[in-house]
Amino acid sequence: MSANHKAQQPIGIFDSGIGGLTVTNAIRNLMPEEHLIYYGDTAHMPYGEKSADAIKYYSLKISKFLLDQNCKSIVIACNSASSAAYNTLLDFFDGRVIFTNVVDPLVEEVARKKYKNIGVIATKATIASNVYRDKIKHVLQKSNVHSLATPLLAPMIEEGFYQGKVPHTIIESYLSNPNFQDLDALLLACTHYPLIKDEISTFFNNKVDILDSTDIVARSLYQSLKAENLLNTKRTIDNRFYVSDLTESFKDTAANFYGSDVLLEVENIW
Repeated sequence: MSANHKAQQPIGIFDSGIGGLTVTNAIRNLMPEEHLIYYGDTAHMPYGEKSADAIKYYSLKISKFLLDQNCKSIVIACNSASSAAYNTLLDFFDGRVIFTNVVDPLVEEVARKKYKNIGVIATKATIASNVYRDKIKHVLQKSNVHSLATPLLAPMIEEGFYQGKVPHTIIESYLSNPNFQDLDALLLACTHYPLIKDEISTFFNNKVDILDSTDIVARSLYQSLKAENLLNTKRTIDNRFYVSDLTESFKDTAANFYGSDVLLEVENIW
């Protein structure tokens, strides 16, 4: 297969639901010529409440589906899956595709800015894995990392509650944690959370750097594709968006995650 032909292959992106559309939107904005195929496993969401073995199984199955679509690269646009399944996917699909997770690019950004007091909010699965704490402490030994599971945020956002009293009350309840009093930065370690980034920043009176993985992961993917001479220069096929289960709330919320209307297609691979 020629290098040019490989460059025209699509980029696969997956998440436990539709939150990963925030990352997909950032990739689209940075690389508009790329053909994107998104898979949201809405039938099993949220992954943050699942065991590591279950997340690995789902991730393997979805990655196989995306490889069957001839994807040149797969973005794990889910922190729970990035934490639990990234190494498994590398081992299982050894050399067949470029994998990008959403954890490492964010940790690299933290290291670059040399923050001292760092907060991390995420699902139960991501926090339980200690992946952010361990990776940050590895590159910034003197940093203080405070992690907090915030399991109500992702389903709240999926259901369209990211403005008004409901999110404000829940955000305030979580972020009033005593460990978050003197933060330099807060990592939004879930791809849903960019939709409430402004509300979180407001809670901290805009005095804490709020980092999410959207643009950071898109830039990391760009550099990986560029290094392999796999950047597309002409997209000829429309982007596709698959979900394993479809409800009206998903239809309504998807456009908010992606930044424009999205045609969701049901593809139950289970």
